[in-house]
Amino acid sequence: MDNDSFRKHAHSLVDWMADYLQNVEEYPVLPDVKPGDIKKQFPKLPPEQSEQFEAIFADFKQQIVPGMTHWESPNFMAYFPGNKSMPSILGEMLTATLGAQCMIWLTSPAAAELEEQMMEWMKEMLALPKHFTGVIQDTASTATLCAILTAREKASGYKVNEEGFSGAEKYIVYASNQIHSSIDKAVKIAGIGSNNLRKVNVDHAFALDPAHLEALIKEDIAEGRKPLCVVSAIGTTSTTAIDPIMAISKICQKYDIWHHVDAAYAGTALVLPEMRWMAEGVELADSFVFNPHKWMFTNFDCTAYYVKDPRALINTFAISPDYLKTSVDDEVKNYRDWGVPLGRRFRALKLWFVIREMGVEGIQAKIRKHIALGQWLKTEIEKHPDFELLAPVPLNTICFRFAPNISEDKLDSLNEEIMNRVNATGKLFFAQTKLNNKFSLRLAFGNTNLEAKHVENAWALIQEKAKGVLASEY
Repeated sequence: MDNDSFRKHAHSLVDWMADYLQNVEEYPVLPDVKPGDIKKQFPKLPPEQSEQFEAIFADFKQQIVPGMTHWESPNFMAYFPGNKSMPSILGEMLTATLGAQCMIWLTSPAAAELEEQMMEWMKEMLALPKHFTGVIQDTASTATLCAILTAREKASGYKVNEEGFSGAEKYIVYASNQIHSSIDKAVKIAGIGSNNLRKVNVDHAFALDPAHLEALIKEDIAEGRKPLCVVSAIGTTSTTAIDPIMAISKICQKYDIWHHVDAAYAGTALVLPEMRWMAEGVELADSFVFNPHKWMFTNFDCTAYYVKDPRALINTFAISPDYLKTSVDDEVKNYRDWGVPLGRRFRALKLWFVIREMGVEGIQAKIRKHIALGQWLKTEIEKHPDFELLAPVPLNTICFRFAPNISEDKLDSLNEEIMNRVNATGKLFFAQTKLNNKFSLRLAFGNTNLEAKHVENAWALIQEKAKGVLASEY
């Protein structure tokens, strides 16, 4: 492809992109496909000769798009969104065009310094502690792994990196029984072991119980184990429960334990002054993570990871082969030393576009709208005699079920069938969770273009299918 052809095809792609964004609601949120349907459309062998771009693009529209789940539809309410906005897309296009590998300052000075500034901007936007220093990671899963690895190295005097676990203490990690699966994975990768992850009880609001946490810590110390890290949550995955960050921070300080705060989704809500109660005590924590790619309208991947002591992070991950050393290393931040990978994308550019184009007030307005829509649906469910909430609604994730006057043992299958029938329409996609051993319908409102009509239509559709299932099967 030459430059003239690139210009022509790029224009055609942008036209399609704009049309897609304008008309995304016309697509079924979930594709009507079975496993293997897409793959069997592809040739078994790669092409030997060049193909025309028009043919490639036509196949994209005919083979790929019909098989996609449309995350950007405002009727996608299944998981926390993998969000985007138009300025984010444009920024990502430029990132791909520049093709920068941002492993050290010298390989992309502007990328390194823009990343540093974006982390400062977001620290200000979320009113995070001034002493925090940040780096952009790919996902919160990676950031949590970095936190546990750094906690491990700091506790061992950085010996495990050098000597392995030979002679090391038995380390213990703590988190509530509502934790994200990434923590289970991180303790495996870090060599802590899944048997050494303590699941702490939660209260009626599904928030971590500090008294039970401290009891577990005391028990482990008494039996010769080393409490290493507590992972708390501002917004758990199932219900967006808010753990008591201050109480947990004080316990961690008392026993010299690393405290990592996982605010992957709900952290963006800290842009609202009225929501900053959620983070009271975060100034005492050792690390904090949230995902702009979830609720700050910046496309995947983009995770903001903050630490109190960047030296501990760097000491855990720094590798300095001769071929990467430069004359300015003592003056700059080489972000290859701030996490697992050597190679790094220019993630800060799209974030810069979003924050500048939307402004803090624009971001705040959308977050307030999403929270208000969550509270609206909460009220509607509370008013309905046959539906019940299964968890508090501090933000914009609603867990509930249809609970008409039938036997309790039939309610799980009833609600699962409601979910399946709704999702089969293609008009809405939502998911489920289990709360107190009850099957819960779960809707999350965070899509960039979500409006009140989408939530109202979702509620009406769920009620319609609930009546239909009850009449036909129960």
